[in-house]
Amino acid sequence: MKKLLSYWSMLVVFSFIATACGTSLAASAPIVTDVPILTSTSLPALPPTEIPIFTPIPTNTVVPFPLEIDAMRARQYPGSDVLVESVLDSGVNYSRYLVSYLSEGLKIYALMTVPNGEKPATGWPVIIFNHGFIPPDVYVTTERYIAYVDLIARSGYIVFRSDYRGHGNSEGDAGGAYSRPDYTVDVLNAVATMKRYTDADPNRIGMWGHSMGGYITLRSMVVTGDIKAGVIWAGVVASYPDLLTRWRRGTGSAVRPTPRPGSWRVTLMETYGSPEENPEFWNSISANSYLADLSGPIQLHHGTADTDVPLEFSELLFYQMLEAEQYVELYKYDGDNHNISNYFSTAMQRTIEFFDRYVKP
Repeated sequence: MKKLLSYWSMLVVFSFIATACGTSLAASAPIVTDVPILTSTSLPALPPTEIPIFTPIPTNTVVPFPLEIDAMRARQYPGSDVLVESVLDSGVNYSRYLVSYLSEGLKIYALMTVPNGEKPATGWPVIIFNHGFIPPDVYVTTERYIAYVDLIARSGYIVFRSDYRGHGNSEGDAGGAYSRPDYTVDVLNAVATMKRYTDADPNRIGMWGHSMGGYITLRSMVVTGDIKAGVIWAGVVASYPDLLTRWRRGTGSAVRPTPRPGSWRVTLMETYGSPEENPEFWNSISANSYLADLSGPIQLHHGTADTDVPLEFSELLFYQMLEAEQYVELYKYDGDNHNISNYFSTAMQRTIEFFDRYVKP
C-alpha cells in the first residue's frame, strides 16, 4: 500500500485499552502511515581437427532455505478454480459452502461464505481467514471460529477459511507453521484462488489471522502485494530470534526456556548457528525484517492476560511498524484471554470497521 503520509507528517493514533467498566482511551506512540556484468575473452585459434573441451568450473551453489522471505517471493502461487464439495446451511444473509482448491498439487479444503443479493460490478470483497493452531487430528472444517466468520460474512464479504494441509480432509502433511512454509503457501494459493473466483473482486482482498494465523498473515503480507489490509488477533508476530528464545506455546510470557531436543529451534540452530552467530539467516526468515514491504495497513488486537502468546509480541510489532513508517493500530484488552472472549464484540466491531475502511472501498 502506498504510504498515506510522509515520515515527517505524523498522525497520532491511540491504543485503546479495554477495562472492566468499558473502553478507556490511552494515548499511544504516534503512527506514521503510508503508512551482471558479462565479459568475453578470445580463445586461441585451434587446428581444424581439434575439438575444444570446456570443463565446468565448480561453484558453491547456495540453496535458499524455504522459509526465507526472498525464497518465498521467488515461488509461484497459481491457486486453482474453486470446487464446491457440498452446500452447508446458510447464514443470515450469506450462503456457506465446503469447497476445495489446489496448493502444490494437494487438495486443500476450505470453508467459504458468499453474500446473498446483487453482486457488485467488480465482485464481492474477500477476507482470507487464517485460523490459529488446532491439533490437526481433531480439526473439523465446520467447527471453531463460527462467530468470527459469521460477523465478517454478514458485513458483505466473501470469507475463505483454508483448513491448511493435513487438517481435516486436506491432503498433505501437517508439519507445523514455524519450521516450514507449507501453511503460508496454502494461504497464498488461497489468495490466488480467490483472485480467479468469478464472484470475488481480485483487487479487494484482506486477511484476518488469529495466533498462528497471525504469523501466516504477517508473512503473507510481505510476500505478496495482493493483500490490501490485515487484522491480527493475539498473533505470533515476533521475529524468529524472539520466537527462538522468548516463547513456547502456553507460557504466555517473554521467557527464555531451553529448547526441546529435536525441535525446529534446535534443528535450525544446529544447522545455521544462533542468531548471534548468524544474524543474516535469522533475519532472512523473519517477516519483521521486511516490514517496509508490507502490502497494506495492519490492525493488532491482544488481551493483556493472554497465556498462549505474549502481549509483548504485538507491542514489538507495533513499534517496528512505526519505525518502518507503516500504518498500524494496536488495541489492548485489559484482563482478556487469547481469544479476546470478554471483549469479543468490541474487537470484532473494530475489525470490520478496519476492513470497511481499507478493503471494501
